[in-house]
Amino acid sequence: MKPFIQRSDGSAKGDWDVGIALDVFEMARDVENVILLSGDGDFEILVDRIQQRFGSRVTVVGVESLTANHLIEAANEFVAIEKPFLIGAR
Repeated sequence: MKPFIQRSDGSAKGDWDVGIALDVFEMARDVENVILLSGDGDFEILVDRIQQRFGSRVTVVGVESLTANHLIEAANEFVAIEKPFLIGAR
């Protein structure tokens, strides 16, 4: 467990990118398909690396308008989260 970073404005930040990347990289050799639920373009390097090193397929799941284009392009498959599944969407 990693504590949230408390900002001076009262908001909190999880900052899990490195932890997620390490977990995925350690597990990628043992799976055929990695499913990443994130639109963060910083994960493009992770996607490229596990595809090259382990031959794993990568499916990225995210809100299309909030997902980095280069992450979508790096993935073998992109699954868009549609409005019925978004909080507050009508």
